Amino acid sequence: MLIDTHAHLDYPDFASDFDDVLSRAREKGVERILTIGTGIESSRQAIALAERYDSIYAVVGVHPTNVEEEGLDFLHELRKLAHHPKVVAIGEAGLDYHRLPSSLQREGTSAMDALLAGTAEGTEDFIMDGAYKAAQAEAFQMQLDLAVEVGLNMVIHQRDSWEDTLNILRPYTGKLKTVFHCFGGTSDQAAELIDMGHLVSFTGIITFKNAAIVRETATSLPEGSFMVETDCPYLAPAPHRGKRCEPWHTRLVAEKLAEIRGTTVEAIAKHTSATAEGFFRFGTF
Repeated sequence: MLIDTHAHLDYPDFASDFDDVLSRAREKGVERILTIGTGIESSRQAIALAERYDSIYAVVGVHPTNVEEEGLDFLHELRKLAHHPKVVAIGEAGLDYHRLPSSLQREGTSAMDALLAGTAEGTEDFIMDGAYKAAQAEAFQMQLDLAVEVGLNMVIHQRDSWEDTLNILRPYTGKLKTVFHCFGGTSDQAAELIDMGHLVSFTGIITFKNAAIVRETATSLPEGSFMVETDCPYLAPAPHRGKRCEPWHTRLVAEKLAEIRGTTVEAIAKHTSATAEGFFRFGTF
């Protein structure tokens, strides 16, 4: 059995052939799929899918890039959603600094450099970016606190924000576990997370030609420290790049992991599924 631990089945990409998507997943041995909320309405839709299909479970939360749209008053509604019997984690939550709001950042110039240069535009951009980061940090901490409160683990999204993410996460060591989804970091970064009691998961990125660092990381980790996912409809693995990613592509992720780790797909499926079972605790619902 394989478990796709991170999919976005509520996205319109799957609306026209949803049952066929699930059928293809079953044919490839993907027997469970976690559909991940990216906001309150997305989380509601994730729960609705989990209620309709036995093989689907929900994760509810607010994605960092959706914090401004959601506002910071989402906690009451998210708490209600988190108590649903098929909700198995909070997320995806975290920090994402990849596209900061300032035009200077988009043009590749540091807002800090502009600030130090003393321009009014630079000061405004620096303040704008700071407010954006602060809102993400507050939403992240709110969801970490909620996860502790309701006894769930967390799915983390981290992009271009490694140190800030870990600084926020460290005080929660021993209170909950997290998985850094779509992990693309180094072996040292993965080891740092594992030492803190957390996990990582790998997507179809490990099949990309330019993903040598991710493959090196994937070969270095002990069993029980990582899971598999698709992040579908994004990140379709080779040879399907540029097309819609589907849950059955979890099989291709597992095959690449087996290849680079010198083992079998069956072995990868067995220990990643056991890791997912332990992390998401399906059996308790």
